[in-house]
Amino acid sequence: MKKVFFFLFIASSAHSFAKNQPAQQRVDYKMQVSLNDQNHQFEGRSQITYFNNSADTLNEVFVHLYFNAFQPGSDMDVRSLWIADPDPRVGDRISKLKPEEYGHQHLSKVMVNGKEGLIIEMGTIAKVVLKNPILPGKKAKINMDWNGQVPIQIRRSGRNSAEGVDYSMSQWYPKICGYDQNGWHPNPYIAREFYGEYGSFEVEINIQKDFVIAATGEQCREIILENNRKSVCFKGSNIHDFVWAADKDYQHDMITLPDGLQVHFYYLKNQGLEENWKKFQEMTPKMFAYMNEHFGKYPYPVYSFIQGGDGGMEYPMATLITGKRKIGSLVGVAAHELAHSWYQGILGFNESLYYWMDEGFTSFSSDEVMDQLFPNPANPLHVDAVGGYIQLATSGKEEPMTTHADHFNTNYAYSNAAYSKGQTYLYQLKGIMGEKKFYNGMKRFYNQFKFQHPTPGDFLAIMEKESGMVLDWYNEYFVNTTKTINYSVDSVVTSPINGAPTLIVLKRNGDMPIPVEVEIETADGKFQYWYISVDLMRNITYAEEGTEIQWIAAPAWSWVQDQYIMQLPLGVKKVTIDPYRKIADMERGDNVWPIVSE
Repeated sequence: MKKVFFFLFIASSAHSFAKNQPAQQRVDYKMQVSLNDQNHQFEGRSQITYFNNSADTLNEVFVHLYFNAFQPGSDMDVRSLWIADPDPRVGDRISKLKPEEYGHQHLSKVMVNGKEGLIIEMGTIAKVVLKNPILPGKKAKINMDWNGQVPIQIRRSGRNSAEGVDYSMSQWYPKICGYDQNGWHPNPYIAREFYGEYGSFEVEINIQKDFVIAATGEQCREIILENNRKSVCFKGSNIHDFVWAADKDYQHDMITLPDGLQVHFYYLKNQGLEENWKKFQEMTPKMFAYMNEHFGKYPYPVYSFIQGGDGGMEYPMATLITGKRKIGSLVGVAAHELAHSWYQGILGFNESLYYWMDEGFTSFSSDEVMDQLFPNPANPLHVDAVGGYIQLATSGKEEPMTTHADHFNTNYAYSNAAYSKGQTYLYQLKGIMGEKKFYNGMKRFYNQFKFQHPTPGDFLAIMEKESGMVLDWYNEYFVNTTKTINYSVDSVVTSPINGAPTLIVLKRNGDMPIPVEVEIETADGKFQYWYISVDLMRNITYAEEGTEIQWIAAPAWSWVQDQYIMQLPLGVKKVTIDPYRKIADMERGDNVWPIVSE
């Protein structure tokens, strides 16, 4: 056995990167895992087919060993101890674990095309140095033997959750790291995001026979074994991860939607949860229907809502969610994790880099689903997210959305960038493009890039084609910087000379330009609605189609000018910038003239 352990960070210089690689990698897994529920340890084997579709020669393979995060001294433990606002679910809990409570996972042997590789273990990452490289355009047979211990449930994964679920098995197997035009992505498991290759999974779970198993994919067989055990197999295609959970008290319900999709529900029947979970099941068809209509058709044959984990966490064809919730909270977390199927599951963003696309796009779409299920006119759609972003932008803690997910100085800055600012990104873009073109663009992006790990540039290119606008400036400001939006009505001057025009002076106080709408009430009590584009858009046409309001397209506002002057032949009674709150204006109090004193 060739094996070396390093517990300090080791950087590899053996990468051979090629830009503009023609296609993405593919990884097909066949796995067998046997779990001992007495000592919570497991043994497994993987037969992997790795397709090197890049133009690069691969001399090593990197593998995630996520469970190694759950032991004192791990990167996750140390970071949680020093960061200013640690995740309360983690805190100092890892540092206090006893050996029998640890999580750990180790590769005992790796064979690549029949040759044993050298294993170098580095915390939650293992590097396997190959005797023979994997050449461009070739595939490799990779066989792994591995073992580990399931930690007590701290973050997402583990045993004996706070709600009493026996096993929440996410990030549980040795997973080959992502590889793309920027090379390998062997990110240590610090806190959050995941990135992996698409392929097929066939997983056999050997466990005591009175456990009920919930998992990614379709069940392909169940075999009763000797010694009061059973083997249950699940499989799925065009997915990049696999989750399963096990408990002896799971209630298993299933509904079939009109298109044939089977939706499974697993929850603890001994906790009095049945009433809310039954109500939730009644709402599920509407959740799928809205997502399918507005964001693209769900492509898989099954989906499972599984009680487990520590809140809500998405996986292909399944989610772990905590189940002791009131109906609105239960449906809300379920809608959010379901929407992740589109952005984490099917579009497969590199979540370490583009977490704001995954979380922000998911929050945007799931909030719209919830608005259909629980309409609340007193709380306008997406306004809470805009408010959260504005709080971030004025907190002094904001960092650009180009910051790596694990490298934020605070969890507060990460969370609000990912969720609130990411959602605000789409909300403002809908205002820029107009509703019809926006939703057409969302579906076009989904259909063109599903199963392909698209980037922000890919998304923006689609939205430019759909809108007929140049939009690169939007990402350059809103994603790449922390510059903010702030417009005001600077002055309104009516000349005493009969027939002289009224001058309205608008001011851009923030550093970021964005198209604005202006509502003007004239002296005779009539209303005018003006649309002012940004010259960088190269398009001055009002975006929204088929509205009852007759919008007037004004000349574009030059991005180098902080003032914009409008001339009206009539007297003016009131001026309002952004009357329908489509932009995240940092200070709305100066958007109206005359200012109304409180």
